[in-house]
Amino acid sequence: MCDTIAIVSADSVLFAKNSDRDPNEAQFLDWHPRKTHAAGAGLKCTWIEIPQVRETHAVLLSRPFWIWGAEMGTNEHGVTIGNQAVFTKERYAKTGLTGMDLVRLALERSAAAADAVQTVVALLEQFGQGGGCGLEHPGFTYHNSFLIADTRSAFVLETAGKAYAVEEVRGARSISNGLTIPGFAERHSDTIKTFASACKLRQSRTQQLAGRAESTSDLMRVLRDHGDGRNTPHYSWLNGGLGVPCVHAGGLVASSQTTGSWVAELRPGATRHWATATAAPCTSLFKPVAVDQPLELGPTPSERFDGDSLWWQHEPLHRAVMRDPGRLGAQYYSQRDELEAKWLADPPDSRDAFKQAARLEAQWTTDVMAHAAVDTRPRFVQRYWTKRDARAGIRIAC
Repeated sequence: MCDTIAIVSADSVLFAKNSDRDPNEAQFLDWHPRKTHAAGAGLKCTWIEIPQVRETHAVLLSRPFWIWGAEMGTNEHGVTIGNQAVFTKERYAKTGLTGMDLVRLALERSAAAADAVQTVVALLEQFGQGGGCGLEHPGFTYHNSFLIADTRSAFVLETAGKAYAVEEVRGARSISNGLTIPGFAERHSDTIKTFASACKLRQSRTQQLAGRAESTSDLMRVLRDHGDGRNTPHYSWLNGGLGVPCVHAGGLVASSQTTGSWVAELRPGATRHWATATAAPCTSLFKPVAVDQPLELGPTPSERFDGDSLWWQHEPLHRAVMRDPGRLGAQYYSQRDELEAKWLADPPDSRDAFKQAARLEAQWTTDVMAHAAVDTRPRFVQRYWTKRDARAGIRIAC
């Protein structure tokens, strides 16, 4: 599950996305330079091979470790894209391009948002979408919607199999895990799966908050939102914390966890991107990233705990805080917020920011672990996370 926002104004486009996936599905930042490819070359995507184009643009991606494509990303021209799972009445193909493949392909092949829309449509018509999209449940599949932005415009592209609809964004617009374009949504939505995804709750909330947002920092707060007046998640036995933008896993029927977050300010001649590269934006720090500043952030993660990878380095802090977020988050949230405000006012070099973030998160982890906490979550949520911790080989001593 996911939520993506775009706000189009006269001089800029703001973009934000939370990527919600299985709790141990580590996500990482992945840089690829502009490349020229041999005529007739093939390209292996997640499940199928397609013809490669002669030249691909430089891209920065946030992608789950096992997927060729990306949950969100940007390219050297400022095109920035996020996708969502949507559930439709159309047939689900056993193989094809995944929505994440389409995000990466559009970024590699498009120099403007309108071009990216046409790239996705052309690929859908030629190759279709399909194949397994889940880590815990490999057969889990869905269709996709996309929010595609550049420095001047943004578009919502919704699909159902090979059918599609496009809407240009005016002002603030959010999408979640349900079809929203009038007419297209009524024809193609799967009512039951759409309900279980809680997308109407989240999309209503993000649309309301996006309508009041004016800055990058505002969108960071939207991605951290747990609902009106709440600084801690509310859990449903059906789908855990899926009812608000900052998603926390724990449901018995449907369950997702925000595993990566991204915010961008897109202006002609000047783009700025901020990514957590870690799970749970409410416990994470947004750090400046750029297409032309590749970083060495440790080994590519997997579903098993690895203290050398950036994503897993954050998980002891994230999973400890969530036992009692109101009390344990207070150990460092104000310091984090002050640092982000400083960075937003005067963005540092990405390498320096990631080094400072690593030092601070290590200290915050120590501080949180020093405060023994009773797990305040419902028992069904505690059991859910005990199983995921065991599968990952991670022990949270708090």
